[in-house]
Amino acid sequence: MDGYAGKILRIDLSKEEILKEPLSEKMCDEFIGGRGFVAKTLYEELPPDTDPFDKDNLFIIATGPLSGHFLPASGKTHFGSKSPATGGYADSNMGGHFGPALKYAGYDMAVIIGKTKTPSYLFIEDDTIEIRSAKAYWGKGSLTCEEMMKKDLGEEFQILTIGPAGENLVKFACISHDFGRQAGRTGIGAVLGSKNIKAIAVRGTGSIPVNDVEKAYAKGKDAFEKVSQKPGFKGWTPEGTAGITDWVNEIGAFPAKNFQTSHIDHGHMINGKKIIERLKITDKGCYCCPTPCGKYGHTKTALGSAYMEGPEFETISLFGGSCMLKTIEEVAYANFLCDELGIDTISGASVAAFAIECFEKGIISADDIGKKVEFSDLESIVYLLNLMSLRQNDLGDLLAQGVKIASENIGNGSEKFAIHVKGLEWTGYECRNAPSMMLAYMTADIGAHHNRAWVLGHDVVGSATNVHDLISAGAGSDKRPKAIVSGKDSAKFVIDSQHTRPAFDLLGCCRLQMMELGFEVENYAELYTVITGKKMTWDDLLKISEKIWNLTRMISAREIKDFGRNLDYPPVRFYEEPTPSGPNKGHCISLKELDELLDAYYGARGWDKNGIPTKKTLDRVGLKHMI
Repeated sequence: MDGYAGKILRIDLSKEEILKEPLSEKMCDEFIGGRGFVAKTLYEELPPDTDPFDKDNLFIIATGPLSGHFLPASGKTHFGSKSPATGGYADSNMGGHFGPALKYAGYDMAVIIGKTKTPSYLFIEDDTIEIRSAKAYWGKGSLTCEEMMKKDLGEEFQILTIGPAGENLVKFACISHDFGRQAGRTGIGAVLGSKNIKAIAVRGTGSIPVNDVEKAYAKGKDAFEKVSQKPGFKGWTPEGTAGITDWVNEIGAFPAKNFQTSHIDHGHMINGKKIIERLKITDKGCYCCPTPCGKYGHTKTALGSAYMEGPEFETISLFGGSCMLKTIEEVAYANFLCDELGIDTISGASVAAFAIECFEKGIISADDIGKKVEFSDLESIVYLLNLMSLRQNDLGDLLAQGVKIASENIGNGSEKFAIHVKGLEWTGYECRNAPSMMLAYMTADIGAHHNRAWVLGHDVVGSATNVHDLISAGAGSDKRPKAIVSGKDSAKFVIDSQHTRPAFDLLGCCRLQMMELGFEVENYAELYTVITGKKMTWDDLLKISEKIWNLTRMISAREIKDFGRNLDYPPVRFYEEPTPSGPNKGHCISLKELDELLDAYYGARGWDKNGIPTKKTLDRVGLKHMI
């Protein structure tokens, strides 16, 4: 099949069996790739009620039809499993170079089950697949492990690693690659750790068939030229995602002190400009990327110095805002430590902020923690990150479960400020005055995550727009946040975005050129057509994306007890505590407004009042077999 490598790699670690099977053309037509392959495989092959750390849980790596081809930012790799963080559907993706390398080795997807008897890593070099000892690497940090393996195997190998957090089954452990790229969300690194797999190394020397090479080359070249001509092209790269820090803070959507409020006074000390001034050595891009958002740099703090990639906006907002670190050097050091320990910076910072607030309120003591901790103190943050990642005492063991389980065990009102949805910690936008973005978090299929539907622009200007245009307008203009829009309008924008953004996760390419620069989505459908030889419009892709959205909802409904509307509500803090300061002082969305948002959303999706797809909807989207 054109566009695809053509094979699925299946590895049973317990039996030490390695099988290769042809990729189904029917699966490609109906689910495209990436996230679509993950959802289909989990639904069909995951035994219901499997514990996330059971050997029968699946660990899936999937690429898309555009992965590894000559077009902008075609380096995405998708991972899937049953989530340790939520107990439901899980996927997470990363950039870098691993996905293209896997396709060049001849595989579109790998499905891994079982557990090795001793710490191991997977070696993949074209037709050679081996389960090798990882004794020399076990216990090492993610970055250290990758450096060691590059020296042992060769620089040409693309390597995935987990850190001590993954080995210790921390429920928000991540997978690292390329010294700074992470599949950070849903605890996917802990699943790999539960299988005793420290790393996966791949080198591919093959090629991928293309339906019309000349047309594909011409279309790819045209895409690069179009991206380079977008107004935000030159302005986007120097700061990367950190470029929105000032704007988010100025409109009152920046999380501060565990989301107690939505604005910080030290924003100018932790923004993209400070990365350029004080950290940055060079830009760092993923495979085939014309707008490298990675910033490789060096930080120096009182606790130590480090070379690292980052920090990106989410890390800045959670460590610089929710944990209140006051300098970009401190934020970067926390970023480095998370990367080395192998934990998601979003969840890691959120758990640390939650613990500090519990301590400030007298809910947990210094004896429980092992020391006094406070906001704005790097030493406290570093201590807590090590505590949870290494499970160093009873509290560290509890914090390693994430804020949902930790708050349920700690009690004493801490549940109200455990900032999560479905067990996944909230990312970098405070939404008490942003109903559309609030709804996006509430209904994201993996838990509280912004990447499914970034619709903050709708709350600010009343229409969908790209990030460059929003920031160019200026937060001080008349385009500040408007009054709350209707639930019906919010539902429409959220649903549209939940189909559009995850469509890129099917194709295997990055969405930032579309999202940040306004590169037209129709280009991707045209690229798919010339590469695969199959006619596909963007509307066709959106219909498949909608089908997969319903499928992931049904997977979680099957796997999570009492799943439904009750799990779609945001933290109590957001609807009981008005914002105490900042541009949106005094604002608090009400429970009635949240219910109106959910009612409008469920109705527009064709789901029942409990948020479960109806038989009619499943039939309409092509999931009749699920009825």
